[in-house]
Amino acid sequence: MAWDFSTDPEFEAQLAWMRDFVREEIFPLETLDLDLASFDHLTAPLKVQVKERGLWAAHLDPHLGGQGFGQVKLGLMHEILGQSVFAPNIFGNNAPDSGNAELIAIGSTSEAQKEQWLWPLLEGKLRSAFSMTEPGAGADPTLLTTRAVRDGDEWVIDGHKWFASNASIADFLIVMAVTNPDVHAYQGSSMIIVPVDTPGVEIVRDVGTMHDPEPRMGMPGNHAEILYRGVRVPYENLIGNEGDGFTLAQKRLGPGRIHHAMRWLGQSKRAFDMLCERALSRYTHGSLLAEKQMIQQWIADSAAEMQAARLLTLHAAWKMDQVGAPAARVEIAMIKYFGAKVLYDVIDRALQVHGSLGYSTDLPLESMYRHARAARIYDGPDEVHKVTVARQILKGYRAADVPTEHVPTRRAAAEEKFADMLEAFTAND
Repeated sequence: MAWDFSTDPEFEAQLAWMRDFVREEIFPLETLDLDLASFDHLTAPLKVQVKERGLWAAHLDPHLGGQGFGQVKLGLMHEILGQSVFAPNIFGNNAPDSGNAELIAIGSTSEAQKEQWLWPLLEGKLRSAFSMTEPGAGADPTLLTTRAVRDGDEWVIDGHKWFASNASIADFLIVMAVTNPDVHAYQGSSMIIVPVDTPGVEIVRDVGTMHDPEPRMGMPGNHAEILYRGVRVPYENLIGNEGDGFTLAQKRLGPGRIHHAMRWLGQSKRAFDMLCERALSRYTHGSLLAEKQMIQQWIADSAAEMQAARLLTLHAAWKMDQVGAPAARVEIAMIKYFGAKVLYDVIDRALQVHGSLGYSTDLPLESMYRHARAARIYDGPDEVHKVTVARQILKGYRAADVPTEHVPTRRAAAEEKFADMLEAFTAND
């Protein structure tokens, strides 16, 4: 199959509108110190414009109010939206709400469940959080200990979670819990909807991070620690079937990683623009920075790395459109760890070129830099994805048919075979 990342002229016009909209309408919001109510008030009219353009929640199928765009088109959109942390929210495809909407749409067990949770979420009337990560089960989710036990028509949930994005402002949580400890971990976990005001749910805190050491409780982008103590919810709050947790998680995370990678490219491009503008503006030690070979190398390396990451990501998106996420497992894993490094390196160079100004909060680079470090951890550490890629690739090879005990003698055999040739070559030297 030939790769084809092209889009129609009508969609190209939409992308052009998005670029201007993000730069002119959304960038200025980043300079304001907003609380949640002010943010909602200021972004409401912007969301109306997005909906009028037919770009709201574009990742969803038309029957869910979206556009049914394939992953290539979505990737190109997220490349633009990634330039601002506020943009995905204004376009109705911000994490974790976008992935949670897809989960409920895929695994909903009843129309009543959709009416209660899905439609209000899509309309922006509700906020959600995905509660999977635990202090002792991050990189290896098979170690989850949070339990959900059926008691008649209810689930009773007990456990400890953290790094649940937006949980402190959410109306409901999607909780990954062990519902059957007697089978393999991949078959024993389920996803359950839990309203955040359910008795027994305790939002302990928003965890301070390198990006936000002292987060204000209840702000978008925070990561909450949560305790579940005897939490009771109706049995019908189950998403999909019992034991479907890991299957649903993979359906949620595959497209999400492509969108992450393209948003990282948007952030990289913003930093790259600042790098180039600074290089052409700053005069020091007898010349512009742009005339110094080291800076030229940074620009050339950044451009090549960004293009490589972009093509890797679009290829993964294209393959998902052609054959589905499971068949694109290797490609999705590669873009995660490769894209995270490109993001970090390009921002690092841009910050360095700006010197003390880049290190200050007068520019967004220092915040972008701290945020970029997390990309190598969330959605699974880079090292886990590299292991996945290596294992899948090695399945296409087999060991050479040489007895192990003969391996040390292979060099000696080669030297003997070519002894005459080496001797003749040496004699003629």
